[in-house]
Amino acid sequence: MSQNTFAALAACFLILGAAACGSPKAQISPQISSSDETLFKEGEKFLKKDAEKARLYMRQIIDSFPKSYYAQRAKLAIADSYFDEGDEGNMILAAAEYREFIQLFPYSPAASYAQYRIALSFFNKSLKAGRDQQKTQQAMTELKKVLTNYPLSEEAKQTRDKIKVCEERLAEHTFSIGEQYYLKHAYKASTSRLTEILTTYPTYSGMDKVYYYLGVSYLEWGKADQSIPFLTKLTTDYPKEKLASKAQDRLKEAQKLAAAQAAAKVPEKKK
Repeated sequence: MSQNTFAALAACFLILGAAACGSPKAQISPQISSSDETLFKEGEKFLKKDAEKARLYMRQIIDSFPKSYYAQRAKLAIADSYFDEGDEGNMILAAAEYREFIQLFPYSPAASYAQYRIALSFFNKSLKAGRDQQKTQQAMTELKKVLTNYPLSEEAKQTRDKIKVCEERLAEHTFSIGEQYYLKHAYKASTSRLTEILTTYPTYSGMDKVYYYLGVSYLEWGKADQSIPFLTKLTTDYPKEKLASKAQDRLKEAQKLAAAQAAAKVPEKKK
């Protein structure tokens, strides 16, 4: 592909422009363009049926009346229009527009809303455990910004639940990797991954599994003394879970091995 062709295609994909690539630009009459309120009301009419045309009106407000009340509403309307279209490309554009809104109007009451929607643009596209978790990580980062920067906002309340969803998904993903290492007898790697869950995702709902595989990984690795605390924790804190009975058997094995290892290290007394 030639540079000229690439440049032309790139220009077409800059949806942030006034109209879609190759489409004729809508004309705004002088009577409408002279009033920010009129521009906004006209743009609102097209938001549902012709988002590109609606964005043209909204951008005219931002360009001609950058400090007006309607400029803030117009910027959010542009971002929301991309967000509502829902596909991957438009979610990226929505996040960019929301970020610009926060930069332009950092003290706006709607800044918390904009930050929350940035987080949702990643959260809504995140995948379940076992798949690539990059968007889940990005969602977590953006959600935490809501709590940090706007702790008293209405969005902060909704954010906490979504952070829990992200943490659960990331913990489950990390566990699946640790389990795979265990099955491959890579015990050093499995203990490393599973320990990460203890320190990073302490509210993980599958913590009984973590304790079990941590304990057994250390045991199979020959580190019986390090396996005992995890197997004990499982049997005492989760006695009704299926893994508890298996853990009891492995705990007895670990205790015997730990005792034998300790005895082997005791030097004989001189006669």
